[in-house]
Amino acid sequence: MNNDRLFINVKPGHTFIDRLTGKTKVRAFLAFILLLIATWDIRVILPLFLLFTVALISIRPNWKKVWGVLTFIIVVNLFNLLLIWLVEPDYGRDVVGGSTVLLQISSFYVITSETLWYFLVRFSKFLATFIISLVFIQSITPSEMAAGLYSIRVPYKACTIVSIAFRYIPDIARDFQNIRISMQARGMELDSRKSSLMTRLKQYVLILAPLIITSFDRVGNIANAMDLRGFGKKKRRTYYAEHEDTAGDRIMKPVYLLFFLLFLAVVVWGIVQKPAYQVWCPWIG
Repeated sequence: MNNDRLFINVKPGHTFIDRLTGKTKVRAFLAFILLLIATWDIRVILPLFLLFTVALISIRPNWKKVWGVLTFIIVVNLFNLLLIWLVEPDYGRDVVGGSTVLLQISSFYVITSETLWYFLVRFSKFLATFIISLVFIQSITPSEMAAGLYSIRVPYKACTIVSIAFRYIPDIARDFQNIRISMQARGMELDSRKSSLMTRLKQYVLILAPLIITSFDRVGNIANAMDLRGFGKKKRRTYYAEHEDTAGDRIMKPVYLLFFLLFLAVVVWGIVQKPAYQVWCPWIG
């Protein structure tokens, strides 16, 4: 396990995905995420979920941090599904096209197989989207992201803004942690077992406020330095982080092109066929 790998990865790793160029990572991410957004077919969602679960395992992230965020995401999503069911128990009738009652709780609250199927598809889609995003964030550096965005014709000034913003997030997190430890050493109580939530929030605001102001000063210094070096004078630029295509890039290119074509096929099929119901269901068709 690479315990140094943060959610904002500041140095490239050594796995197959890490060695890909920023151009390949950004284009593959867009192809996969667009396909996931466009489809509600579990036959597409489930293979993508399994594929990127394997990809996440392969890059050996900091599992302590991953499990914390993943648990929070799962709990929030399940709570969201519960709220949908409380408002409209027979939701599956409108999006799946059937209403097979499995359990009658009252005249209003029922549990139907179609609603459960929709919840399964929705949960799988949300989780797959999160896993794909996590693999992308964990495997790309800010400089590679800037180079990848530039490869899809995003103006390089905007790419540089994204790169600097992402590069500063780990610095701010590290400074916050150092200040928090220093304040605790001086007697500030931040232990959840000994102080209330509101007390801790107030103390965190006292730490974050000057930290944010200091960050603006840093950004100003960087902007002035880039100005003095003539940044933005030319129409094009290159990136040190972008290297020649590797064998992995040549393998991934037809893969992400195929998935982008699948995305276009799903969109065109939805426009031409205009299916009556949003979610495919095996026993309804």
